[in-house]
Amino acid sequence: MRASRVQPPQWLPPWRPEEGIPLLSPVSPVKLFSELPLDPALVAALDADGVTEPFPIQAATLPDSLAGRDVLGRGRTGSGKTLAFGLPMLTRVKALGRRADAKRPLALVLVPTRELATQVTDALAPYAKVLGLRTTAVVGGASITKQIAALRGGAEILVATPGRLFDLIERHACSLDQVGVTVLDEADQMADMGFLPQVTRLLEQVKPGGQRMLFSATLDRNVDKLVKRFLKNPVTHSVDPSSATVTTMEHHVLHVDEATKRAVTAEIAARQGGVIMFVGTKRGADRLTKHLLGLGVRAVALHGGKSQPQRNRALDQFRTGTADALVATNVAARGIHIEGLDLVVNVDPPTEAKDYLHRGGRTARAGESGTVVTLVLPEQRRENARLMTQAGIRPHTARVRPGDADLVRITGARQPSGTPVTLPAAEVPAPKAKAPGAAPSRRRRGGSGRGGAASAGERQQPAKKAASRRTGATANEGAAGRGRRTGRGRRTGPGAAAGRGGAVGRRARGGDTGSSGRAA
Repeated sequence: MRASRVQPPQWLPPWRPEEGIPLLSPVSPVKLFSELPLDPALVAALDADGVTEPFPIQAATLPDSLAGRDVLGRGRTGSGKTLAFGLPMLTRVKALGRRADAKRPLALVLVPTRELATQVTDALAPYAKVLGLRTTAVVGGASITKQIAALRGGAEILVATPGRLFDLIERHACSLDQVGVTVLDEADQMADMGFLPQVTRLLEQVKPGGQRMLFSATLDRNVDKLVKRFLKNPVTHSVDPSSATVTTMEHHVLHVDEATKRAVTAEIAARQGGVIMFVGTKRGADRLTKHLLGLGVRAVALHGGKSQPQRNRALDQFRTGTADALVATNVAARGIHIEGLDLVVNVDPPTEAKDYLHRGGRTARAGESGTVVTLVLPEQRRENARLMTQAGIRPHTARVRPGDADLVRITGARQPSGTPVTLPAAEVPAPKAKAPGAAPSRRRRGGSGRGGAASAGERQQPAKKAASRRTGATANEGAAGRGRRTGRGRRTGPGAAAGRGGAVGRRARGGDTGSSGRAA
């Protein structure tokens, strides 16, 4: 049974199936969300959260995306891409003046990983709700029966990983023939993970003549193939590309010996404050995690070999402060956002410049401060120097051993207790109630952090008085100031040792991991 149509808002042209998605008139560059032809309910919701000023990627792309043009947006991770495509998508779907039929969404967001799909859904769901739009996510590792039921119930906005969506289509549980707005988020990672053939086949099934938006941190030849085939005269915006050196991020290369590398790693992990440590393999992540637990460091592993519940639990434990070290492979190198995170360590140096940039992008998000440390063995020096040059990074270098003053100064390293620890099952904290009468700060910018599977999304919250003058602090986008621990949570104020980890205002949490292939 078809849902009844509703009248489109008066400020947008009516939608007629034979004419495709309605186009808006071109809009000049703006400095405030209120200057854009967004649905008034969206503007009000943003304003209620103190979000009035868009980030550069949003300010650059929103006028064109709202006008119905195909958009190619490039910005480094954490630059605000989720709201850049989410706000126009929601506005334009609302303008259709109809609800989705069973199994037939009206807009599609394709993402490469499971946690990113959940984060995008969490980020957009509150704004979709104020417009009366329904959202759902379909990913591997979760109950396909529940996902089929959700699609049967109808959803205007569908966020999906390619593998699971393809499975649902093959089961006749989903059809893309009514999708008029299609978004590819982190398109370069989808290409790297081998999703390009599936993405191509999915894009062939969406409604002809619809709008396509492609957002990515980097653009390579694989992504170019998608652009040339599926985007019509796209408007390209490149803002804060991932190849640019982040001025608020410190880069350090610490030269270590094979005999002392593990001890140096353990001392860094034992610091006061959270740290993400990247290693090269799944087995390496498990081994290092076991070693750290044996030394008294509360550590958890995150990689593609873990089940979805295990991955969610690891993120929850790290996010809430139950664990202090998150040992991850490249599967977690994009999109994880942990509030107050100020240190990322490459225990195993990455092999490609863009991997380095994405790993480092877990800190210093949206212009905030952070430190990236790479441990380099003698035989890795030449290759690492080449990688740094390609990434446009000029790191500070030092030779360190366990207990060295430089190691302590740069990372906050300290001696582990040596008493083995085990971690309890993670408890997901209940959302904090908003303080009565809290007034939002004005001219906050709109963020698009990369939240985690159990995150509350990326809606920004009003800044605390101490940070009320900031305009760039966003949900899931950054942390600033020196931080201290509050209970088991991440640092939230001044005073954390060797860290810049305090959060500005209240931000939602997040993460982005996944595995390649149809499993996603």
